[in-house]
Amino acid sequence: MEKKFIVNPKKSPYGKTTVVSARLPDRLVRQLDKVAQTTGRTRNELLVMCVEFSLENLEIGEQEE
Repeated sequence: MEKKFIVNPKKSPYGKTTVVSARLPDRLVRQLDKVAQTTGRTRNELLVMCVEFSLENLEIGEQEE
């Protein structure tokens, strides 16, 4: 009997995803990493949570002249 070690891909809790690249100031990355270490979350999970919160609470102001 042949033994196989099968590893299935982890499913994303977000459904279909797209890779997005962004440049962040070093200080923000350090803050994210500190929160990630404290909470056991990944940097990606925290970024998704922050963006979702921001979009849900976003108010677009008047255009500056």
